[in-house]
Amino acid sequence: MRKYIFILLVATLGLTSCSPFQVRSDYAETANFTSYKTYKIRIDDLKLNDIDKDRVLNELSRQLQSKGLTSGENPDLIVNVKANHKKVTDITNSSPYGMYGWGGPFGWGIGMSRTWTSNYNEGAIIVDLVDARSQKLVWQGIGSGISVDSPKAKQRQIPEIMAEIMKNYPPQRK
Repeated sequence: MRKYIFILLVATLGLTSCSPFQVRSDYAETANFTSYKTYKIRIDDLKLNDIDKDRVLNELSRQLQSKGLTSGENPDLIVNVKANHKKVTDITNSSPYGMYGWGGPFGWGIGMSRTWTSNYNEGAIIVDLVDARSQKLVWQGIGSGISVDSPKAKQRQIPEIMAEIMKNYPPQRK
């Protein structure tokens, strides 16, 4: 019995630790990430309302500072932040197989196929780190899966997704 409880506990912890976001990053292999000490955030392409913009910028600054970078007017890195969203349609279909009819599961009966659709908006945040001297992109992080339609979800998810994105900086060379 203890063995089954342990397996159930491990399975539950494994399922709850999965991130709801899709996060990926890429980097220039020639970049020397240890030489970057200062940054400046550029928000020209950040098309968000003021509330969400503050959430993104505050968490991004916090994450960059936790990596040992400081904000400066003559930066080593220029940080470009972008956000977008897309409309997503989920389609769920149930088939008549396995429905009970006259005479049990293998007898006579009528099965019905049902289809449900749900529409929602999903947001993404893109963080580009550009070498200020060469003006070349040296690192990019992208995170998607933000529930744009729910203010409470955005309030919780924006800091979470920024932390997930920046977890990959500086990159671990292989």
